[in-house]
Amino acid sequence: MNRQSVWQVAALTGLWISMASIANAASESEHVHHQLLSGDRILLGTVEEVRSAQARIDTGEGQPRFIPMGVRMAKELPALKKGDRVEVTLNDQNLLVDVHLVGESSYHRVIDGQLAQPLVTGHDVAILRTAGGKKESHFIRPVARSKVASIPVGVDAIFLIDELDKIVDVTFGSKEAVHRAAELWAKKTPLKGNFVKISGVILAPLSNDRITIHSENGTERLYEVHPFAQPRLLKVIKGEAVVLLVDQEGKVTDSAIPPRPSQLDQR
Repeated sequence: MNRQSVWQVAALTGLWISMASIANAASESEHVHHQLLSGDRILLGTVEEVRSAQARIDTGEGQPRFIPMGVRMAKELPALKKGDRVEVTLNDQNLLVDVHLVGESSYHRVIDGQLAQPLVTGHDVAILRTAGGKKESHFIRPVARSKVASIPVGVDAIFLIDELDKIVDVTFGSKEAVHRAAELWAKKTPLKGNFVKISGVILAPLSNDRITIHSENGTERLYEVHPFAQPRLLKVIKGEAVVLLVDQEGKVTDSAIPPRPSQLDQR
């Protein structure tokens, strides 16, 4: 498996975590209304400043969020200005899905279906087969490309489509789909190159840039974690299963965290 495939495996984690609830998205094959996927959330905020094609928005989180103005320009929506009250939609990985003025008309479409074929080079276009058997082609917003790339062809999934008919988010269609995806990735060629996959159970959660696991071969291992790989591991607790991707320096460069049983049981 090449390095790109390594990141596909890692991206699978974000989709696993979002399986706590599908939130009525699977009640019909398609829906057209204010629809979001499980794990998505909306923050209310106020535009504090607009500069260099970015809007600085106070959402009450302590740190402002910077939203590119191009997100609205592409939809031919009015530019944001200081003082505007906005709704910022984020996915389960805390990345921007959409931004609208409070009260502004908007819609998203949810498609229940599968990837009909592997993504083309660049991961910017997806061919979907809907639950009704139709094929549709959609561009993929950059924020969603790694998540869509982690969905194996033929596995049930739920795709969120924005006003420009682009895919902005995706999650698995059922807990059975999660297991099916894991089985398909397990059959892939073992990781090669500078990465080693280490599976185990957390003995000591992340602290001082380090994490300790009890590996599958029965040994206790302590690993240093790169700063960019730490946010995901901050969520895990002692006793949870984890898969670490370790580079040639022996440091964790990414991780995959299977869903907790309680998350899947909520389906």
